[in-house]
Amino acid sequence: MLSSSVRLARRSFATVVDTAGLKVAAIDTNQPTVAITILAKAGPRYQSKPGVAHALKNFAFKSTADRSALGTVRESELYGGVLSSTLSREHLALTAEFLRGDEEYFVDVLASVIASTEFHRHEFEELVLPTIQGEVNALHADPAAHALELAHALAFRNGLGASLFAAPHTPITAEDVAQFAAQAFSKGNFAVLGTGISQSALSSLVADALAVESPSEAPKPTTTASSYFGGETRVETHGTPQTIFIGFGAAGAPAPELAALAAYLDPNPSVKWARSASPMLQAEKTSVQAVYLPYSDAALVGLLIQGPTAAAVREAGKAAVAALKGTSGVKAEELKSAVAKAKFRLASSADGRAGVVEVLGSKVLTGSSETSLEASLSALDKVTSAGFTKAATSLVKSKPTYVALGDTQSLPYADELGL
Repeated sequence: MLSSSVRLARRSFATVVDTAGLKVAAIDTNQPTVAITILAKAGPRYQSKPGVAHALKNFAFKSTADRSALGTVRESELYGGVLSSTLSREHLALTAEFLRGDEEYFVDVLASVIASTEFHRHEFEELVLPTIQGEVNALHADPAAHALELAHALAFRNGLGASLFAAPHTPITAEDVAQFAAQAFSKGNFAVLGTGISQSALSSLVADALAVESPSEAPKPTTTASSYFGGETRVETHGTPQTIFIGFGAAGAPAPELAALAAYLDPNPSVKWARSASPMLQAEKTSVQAVYLPYSDAALVGLLIQGPTAAAVREAGKAAVAALKGTSGVKAEELKSAVAKAKFRLASSADGRAGVVEVLGSKVLTGSSETSLEASLSALDKVTSAGFTKAATSLVKSKPTYVALGDTQSLPYADELGL
């Protein structure tokens, strides 16, 4: 039987840098479909104006020098392909998924999007702005996502604290988006990742497509190093679950101990239908979700608690704070279980295509020589009890990030939970 490290090595990316400085990586496990992603450092932490990254995400696959927006959609449908754009705090991803054999067409579509989108004002006003408004409305209807947005603003303020969403009546213009796009898709600021396609085939296609559709020579977007601050905020909402987020952040490259800490704090049982013994889940219909959000130079760790009443959330919140402060007394067996759970989450997240981009894409984008899961899993294997206790103790000594969303007259304040 093959060892886990050998199996993972077979799923490594082979990363190359061509003469133009473009990073290309691919993995082929003989699946019947292909996915190609343009991954750019164009998340809100890099944006030139608030909301412009969100607008650029929604300008994807509109009119280019080669095709109209309708033409792109119609042609992609004829091929049976799916086009999508996603935004994280650090990256913008433009993805085409399609059947094997159609690689040349979809690489050409992606190349034209990054090099020759025309950013028409009428498309911005008639297509982009309504989509932005719809996504902002969806955010406010989702208390969990809303709480995490507020938590980032408290935890990091600028940079990683910038919202993923533009304001409902954003003052940015189509020209602002075009200027940011020129920076986002400048040479050296994006990478091309593929699944279901060989490294050589993807490199050849990308080189040919970008020889015609040359990337911008504009300066790359910049950002400042992340700092952690913390704080507390309360937002009155109605008709949604009572929600609180209790978290702590750390600046610097995320340590594997933090991933193990998030796994340790997770109160949900590993067996379906089993009832957890955690005091955080004793309140009726209360849910508790461990949150671990690592970034290139910071991380946010915490617990998201939701329940039907403020009283239930208060009870679970007290147990959550006790759990956060009790991590210094973790037993060897509990740590071993937490590390194993963290390893499984990391490995399983890379099973899907979106996970591959999320887990390995930033490594390719930064030119890392290690683009397999093996290194990350090996780092978790090296977590010791002393290292875990030190990281956990340092984390909870910092100022907490606390968000209350719902009936703010009844939901607890941070100090009422022992923070």
